[in-house]
Amino acid sequence: MARCRSTGGRPDPVRIGISCYPTLGGSGAVATELGKALARRGHEVHFIVTDVPFRLGEFYENIYIHQAETASYPVLRTPPYDFALAALMAEIAVDYDLDVLHVHYALPFAVCAYLAKTMVGPRRLPVVTTLHGTDVTVLAQDRAMYSVIRLGIEQSDAVTAVSQSLIEQTRSVFQIDREIACVYNFVDPDVFHPLHRKHLRERVAPNGENVLLHISNFRKVKRIPDVLRVFARVCEQVPSVLLLAGEGPEWGEARELAKSLNIMDKVHFLGRQDEVASLFSLADVFLLPSEKESFGLVALEAMASGVPVVGSTAGGIPELVSHGETGYLADVGDVERMAEYTLSILRDEGERARMSAASRARAMSHFHVSSKVAEYERIYESVIGAERT
Repeated sequence: MARCRSTGGRPDPVRIGISCYPTLGGSGAVATELGKALARRGHEVHFIVTDVPFRLGEFYENIYIHQAETASYPVLRTPPYDFALAALMAEIAVDYDLDVLHVHYALPFAVCAYLAKTMVGPRRLPVVTTLHGTDVTVLAQDRAMYSVIRLGIEQSDAVTAVSQSLIEQTRSVFQIDREIACVYNFVDPDVFHPLHRKHLRERVAPNGENVLLHISNFRKVKRIPDVLRVFARVCEQVPSVLLLAGEGPEWGEARELAKSLNIMDKVHFLGRQDEVASLFSLADVFLLPSEKESFGLVALEAMASGVPVVGSTAGGIPELVSHGETGYLADVGDVERMAEYTLSILRDEGERARMSAASRARAMSHFHVSSKVAEYERIYESVIGAERT
């Protein structure tokens, strides 16, 4: 079968291996949703992972899951996770005759894919690497990891990044000039869309309070204290509640800060939530004051759900949120300005309705899942064709 050759419409099916982190976070969510979308379009998708991705907890046609297992050896301080993953990539590539490996995150996945491709040998297995952010903005700051990450990027057959901002950072950090394609993150508007769930909203805001929402993995770069301080200023002016979904290293400190700000009774710590579409239906404003944010997938999901975003100007957020149209952006750490913007939206029903409609429209027109999957299909076609010429 001559796979991945366009016949005037959708490309012929290909066999794609996908590797990503299985834990809560944007890169794993994007990789999982991409795999599901590719499977719906008739492609055969093989997830090569250490655990089942958090958005892949049920059966999907055309999707196969292969988990790497590592053994402990007395002479090794830690299990050889990376080598086991690379070996499994090579094994699945041969056993299932994969056409392409698509790895999400430079470390360890791009490097593991390079090893797998080397093991496969003359068969030649093209590798597509998607950069998501902290593999460039955080991990590359470790000099011990710098050269390894650069190797993974340089040895990939195609490299994509989720924003123009991240492309510029990658080139600056690694001093490389190779082609990097910008393929923005995407959203399925049939999953994330405006809903009116009065009974659920009454449970979290029984007295008709405004509802603010933040979802993240509670890492320091998400600036959870800023979320709480913005909310504290808002609820001094208008009755409001805050929903915090997620878990991570800053969770305990966030609870202590909420207590010290005397807002603990207005903050709902929801913990890890794998299916978040229903949460957006409860919110009036989504808060994203991050210090680093290569794109901001949760902000896109909020926009698709008709929820305006108030956030920072970090990284790729300005490429997603149109200031004054779909929300407002302020400098990182400018809690006062973010609180003012949030109050502006909450106090003016007309502005809120206008921004809600504009948010949904922008998500549909610029970040629709079908258009982004088609972009990846064209990249697969290009690298597969290059390998076979």
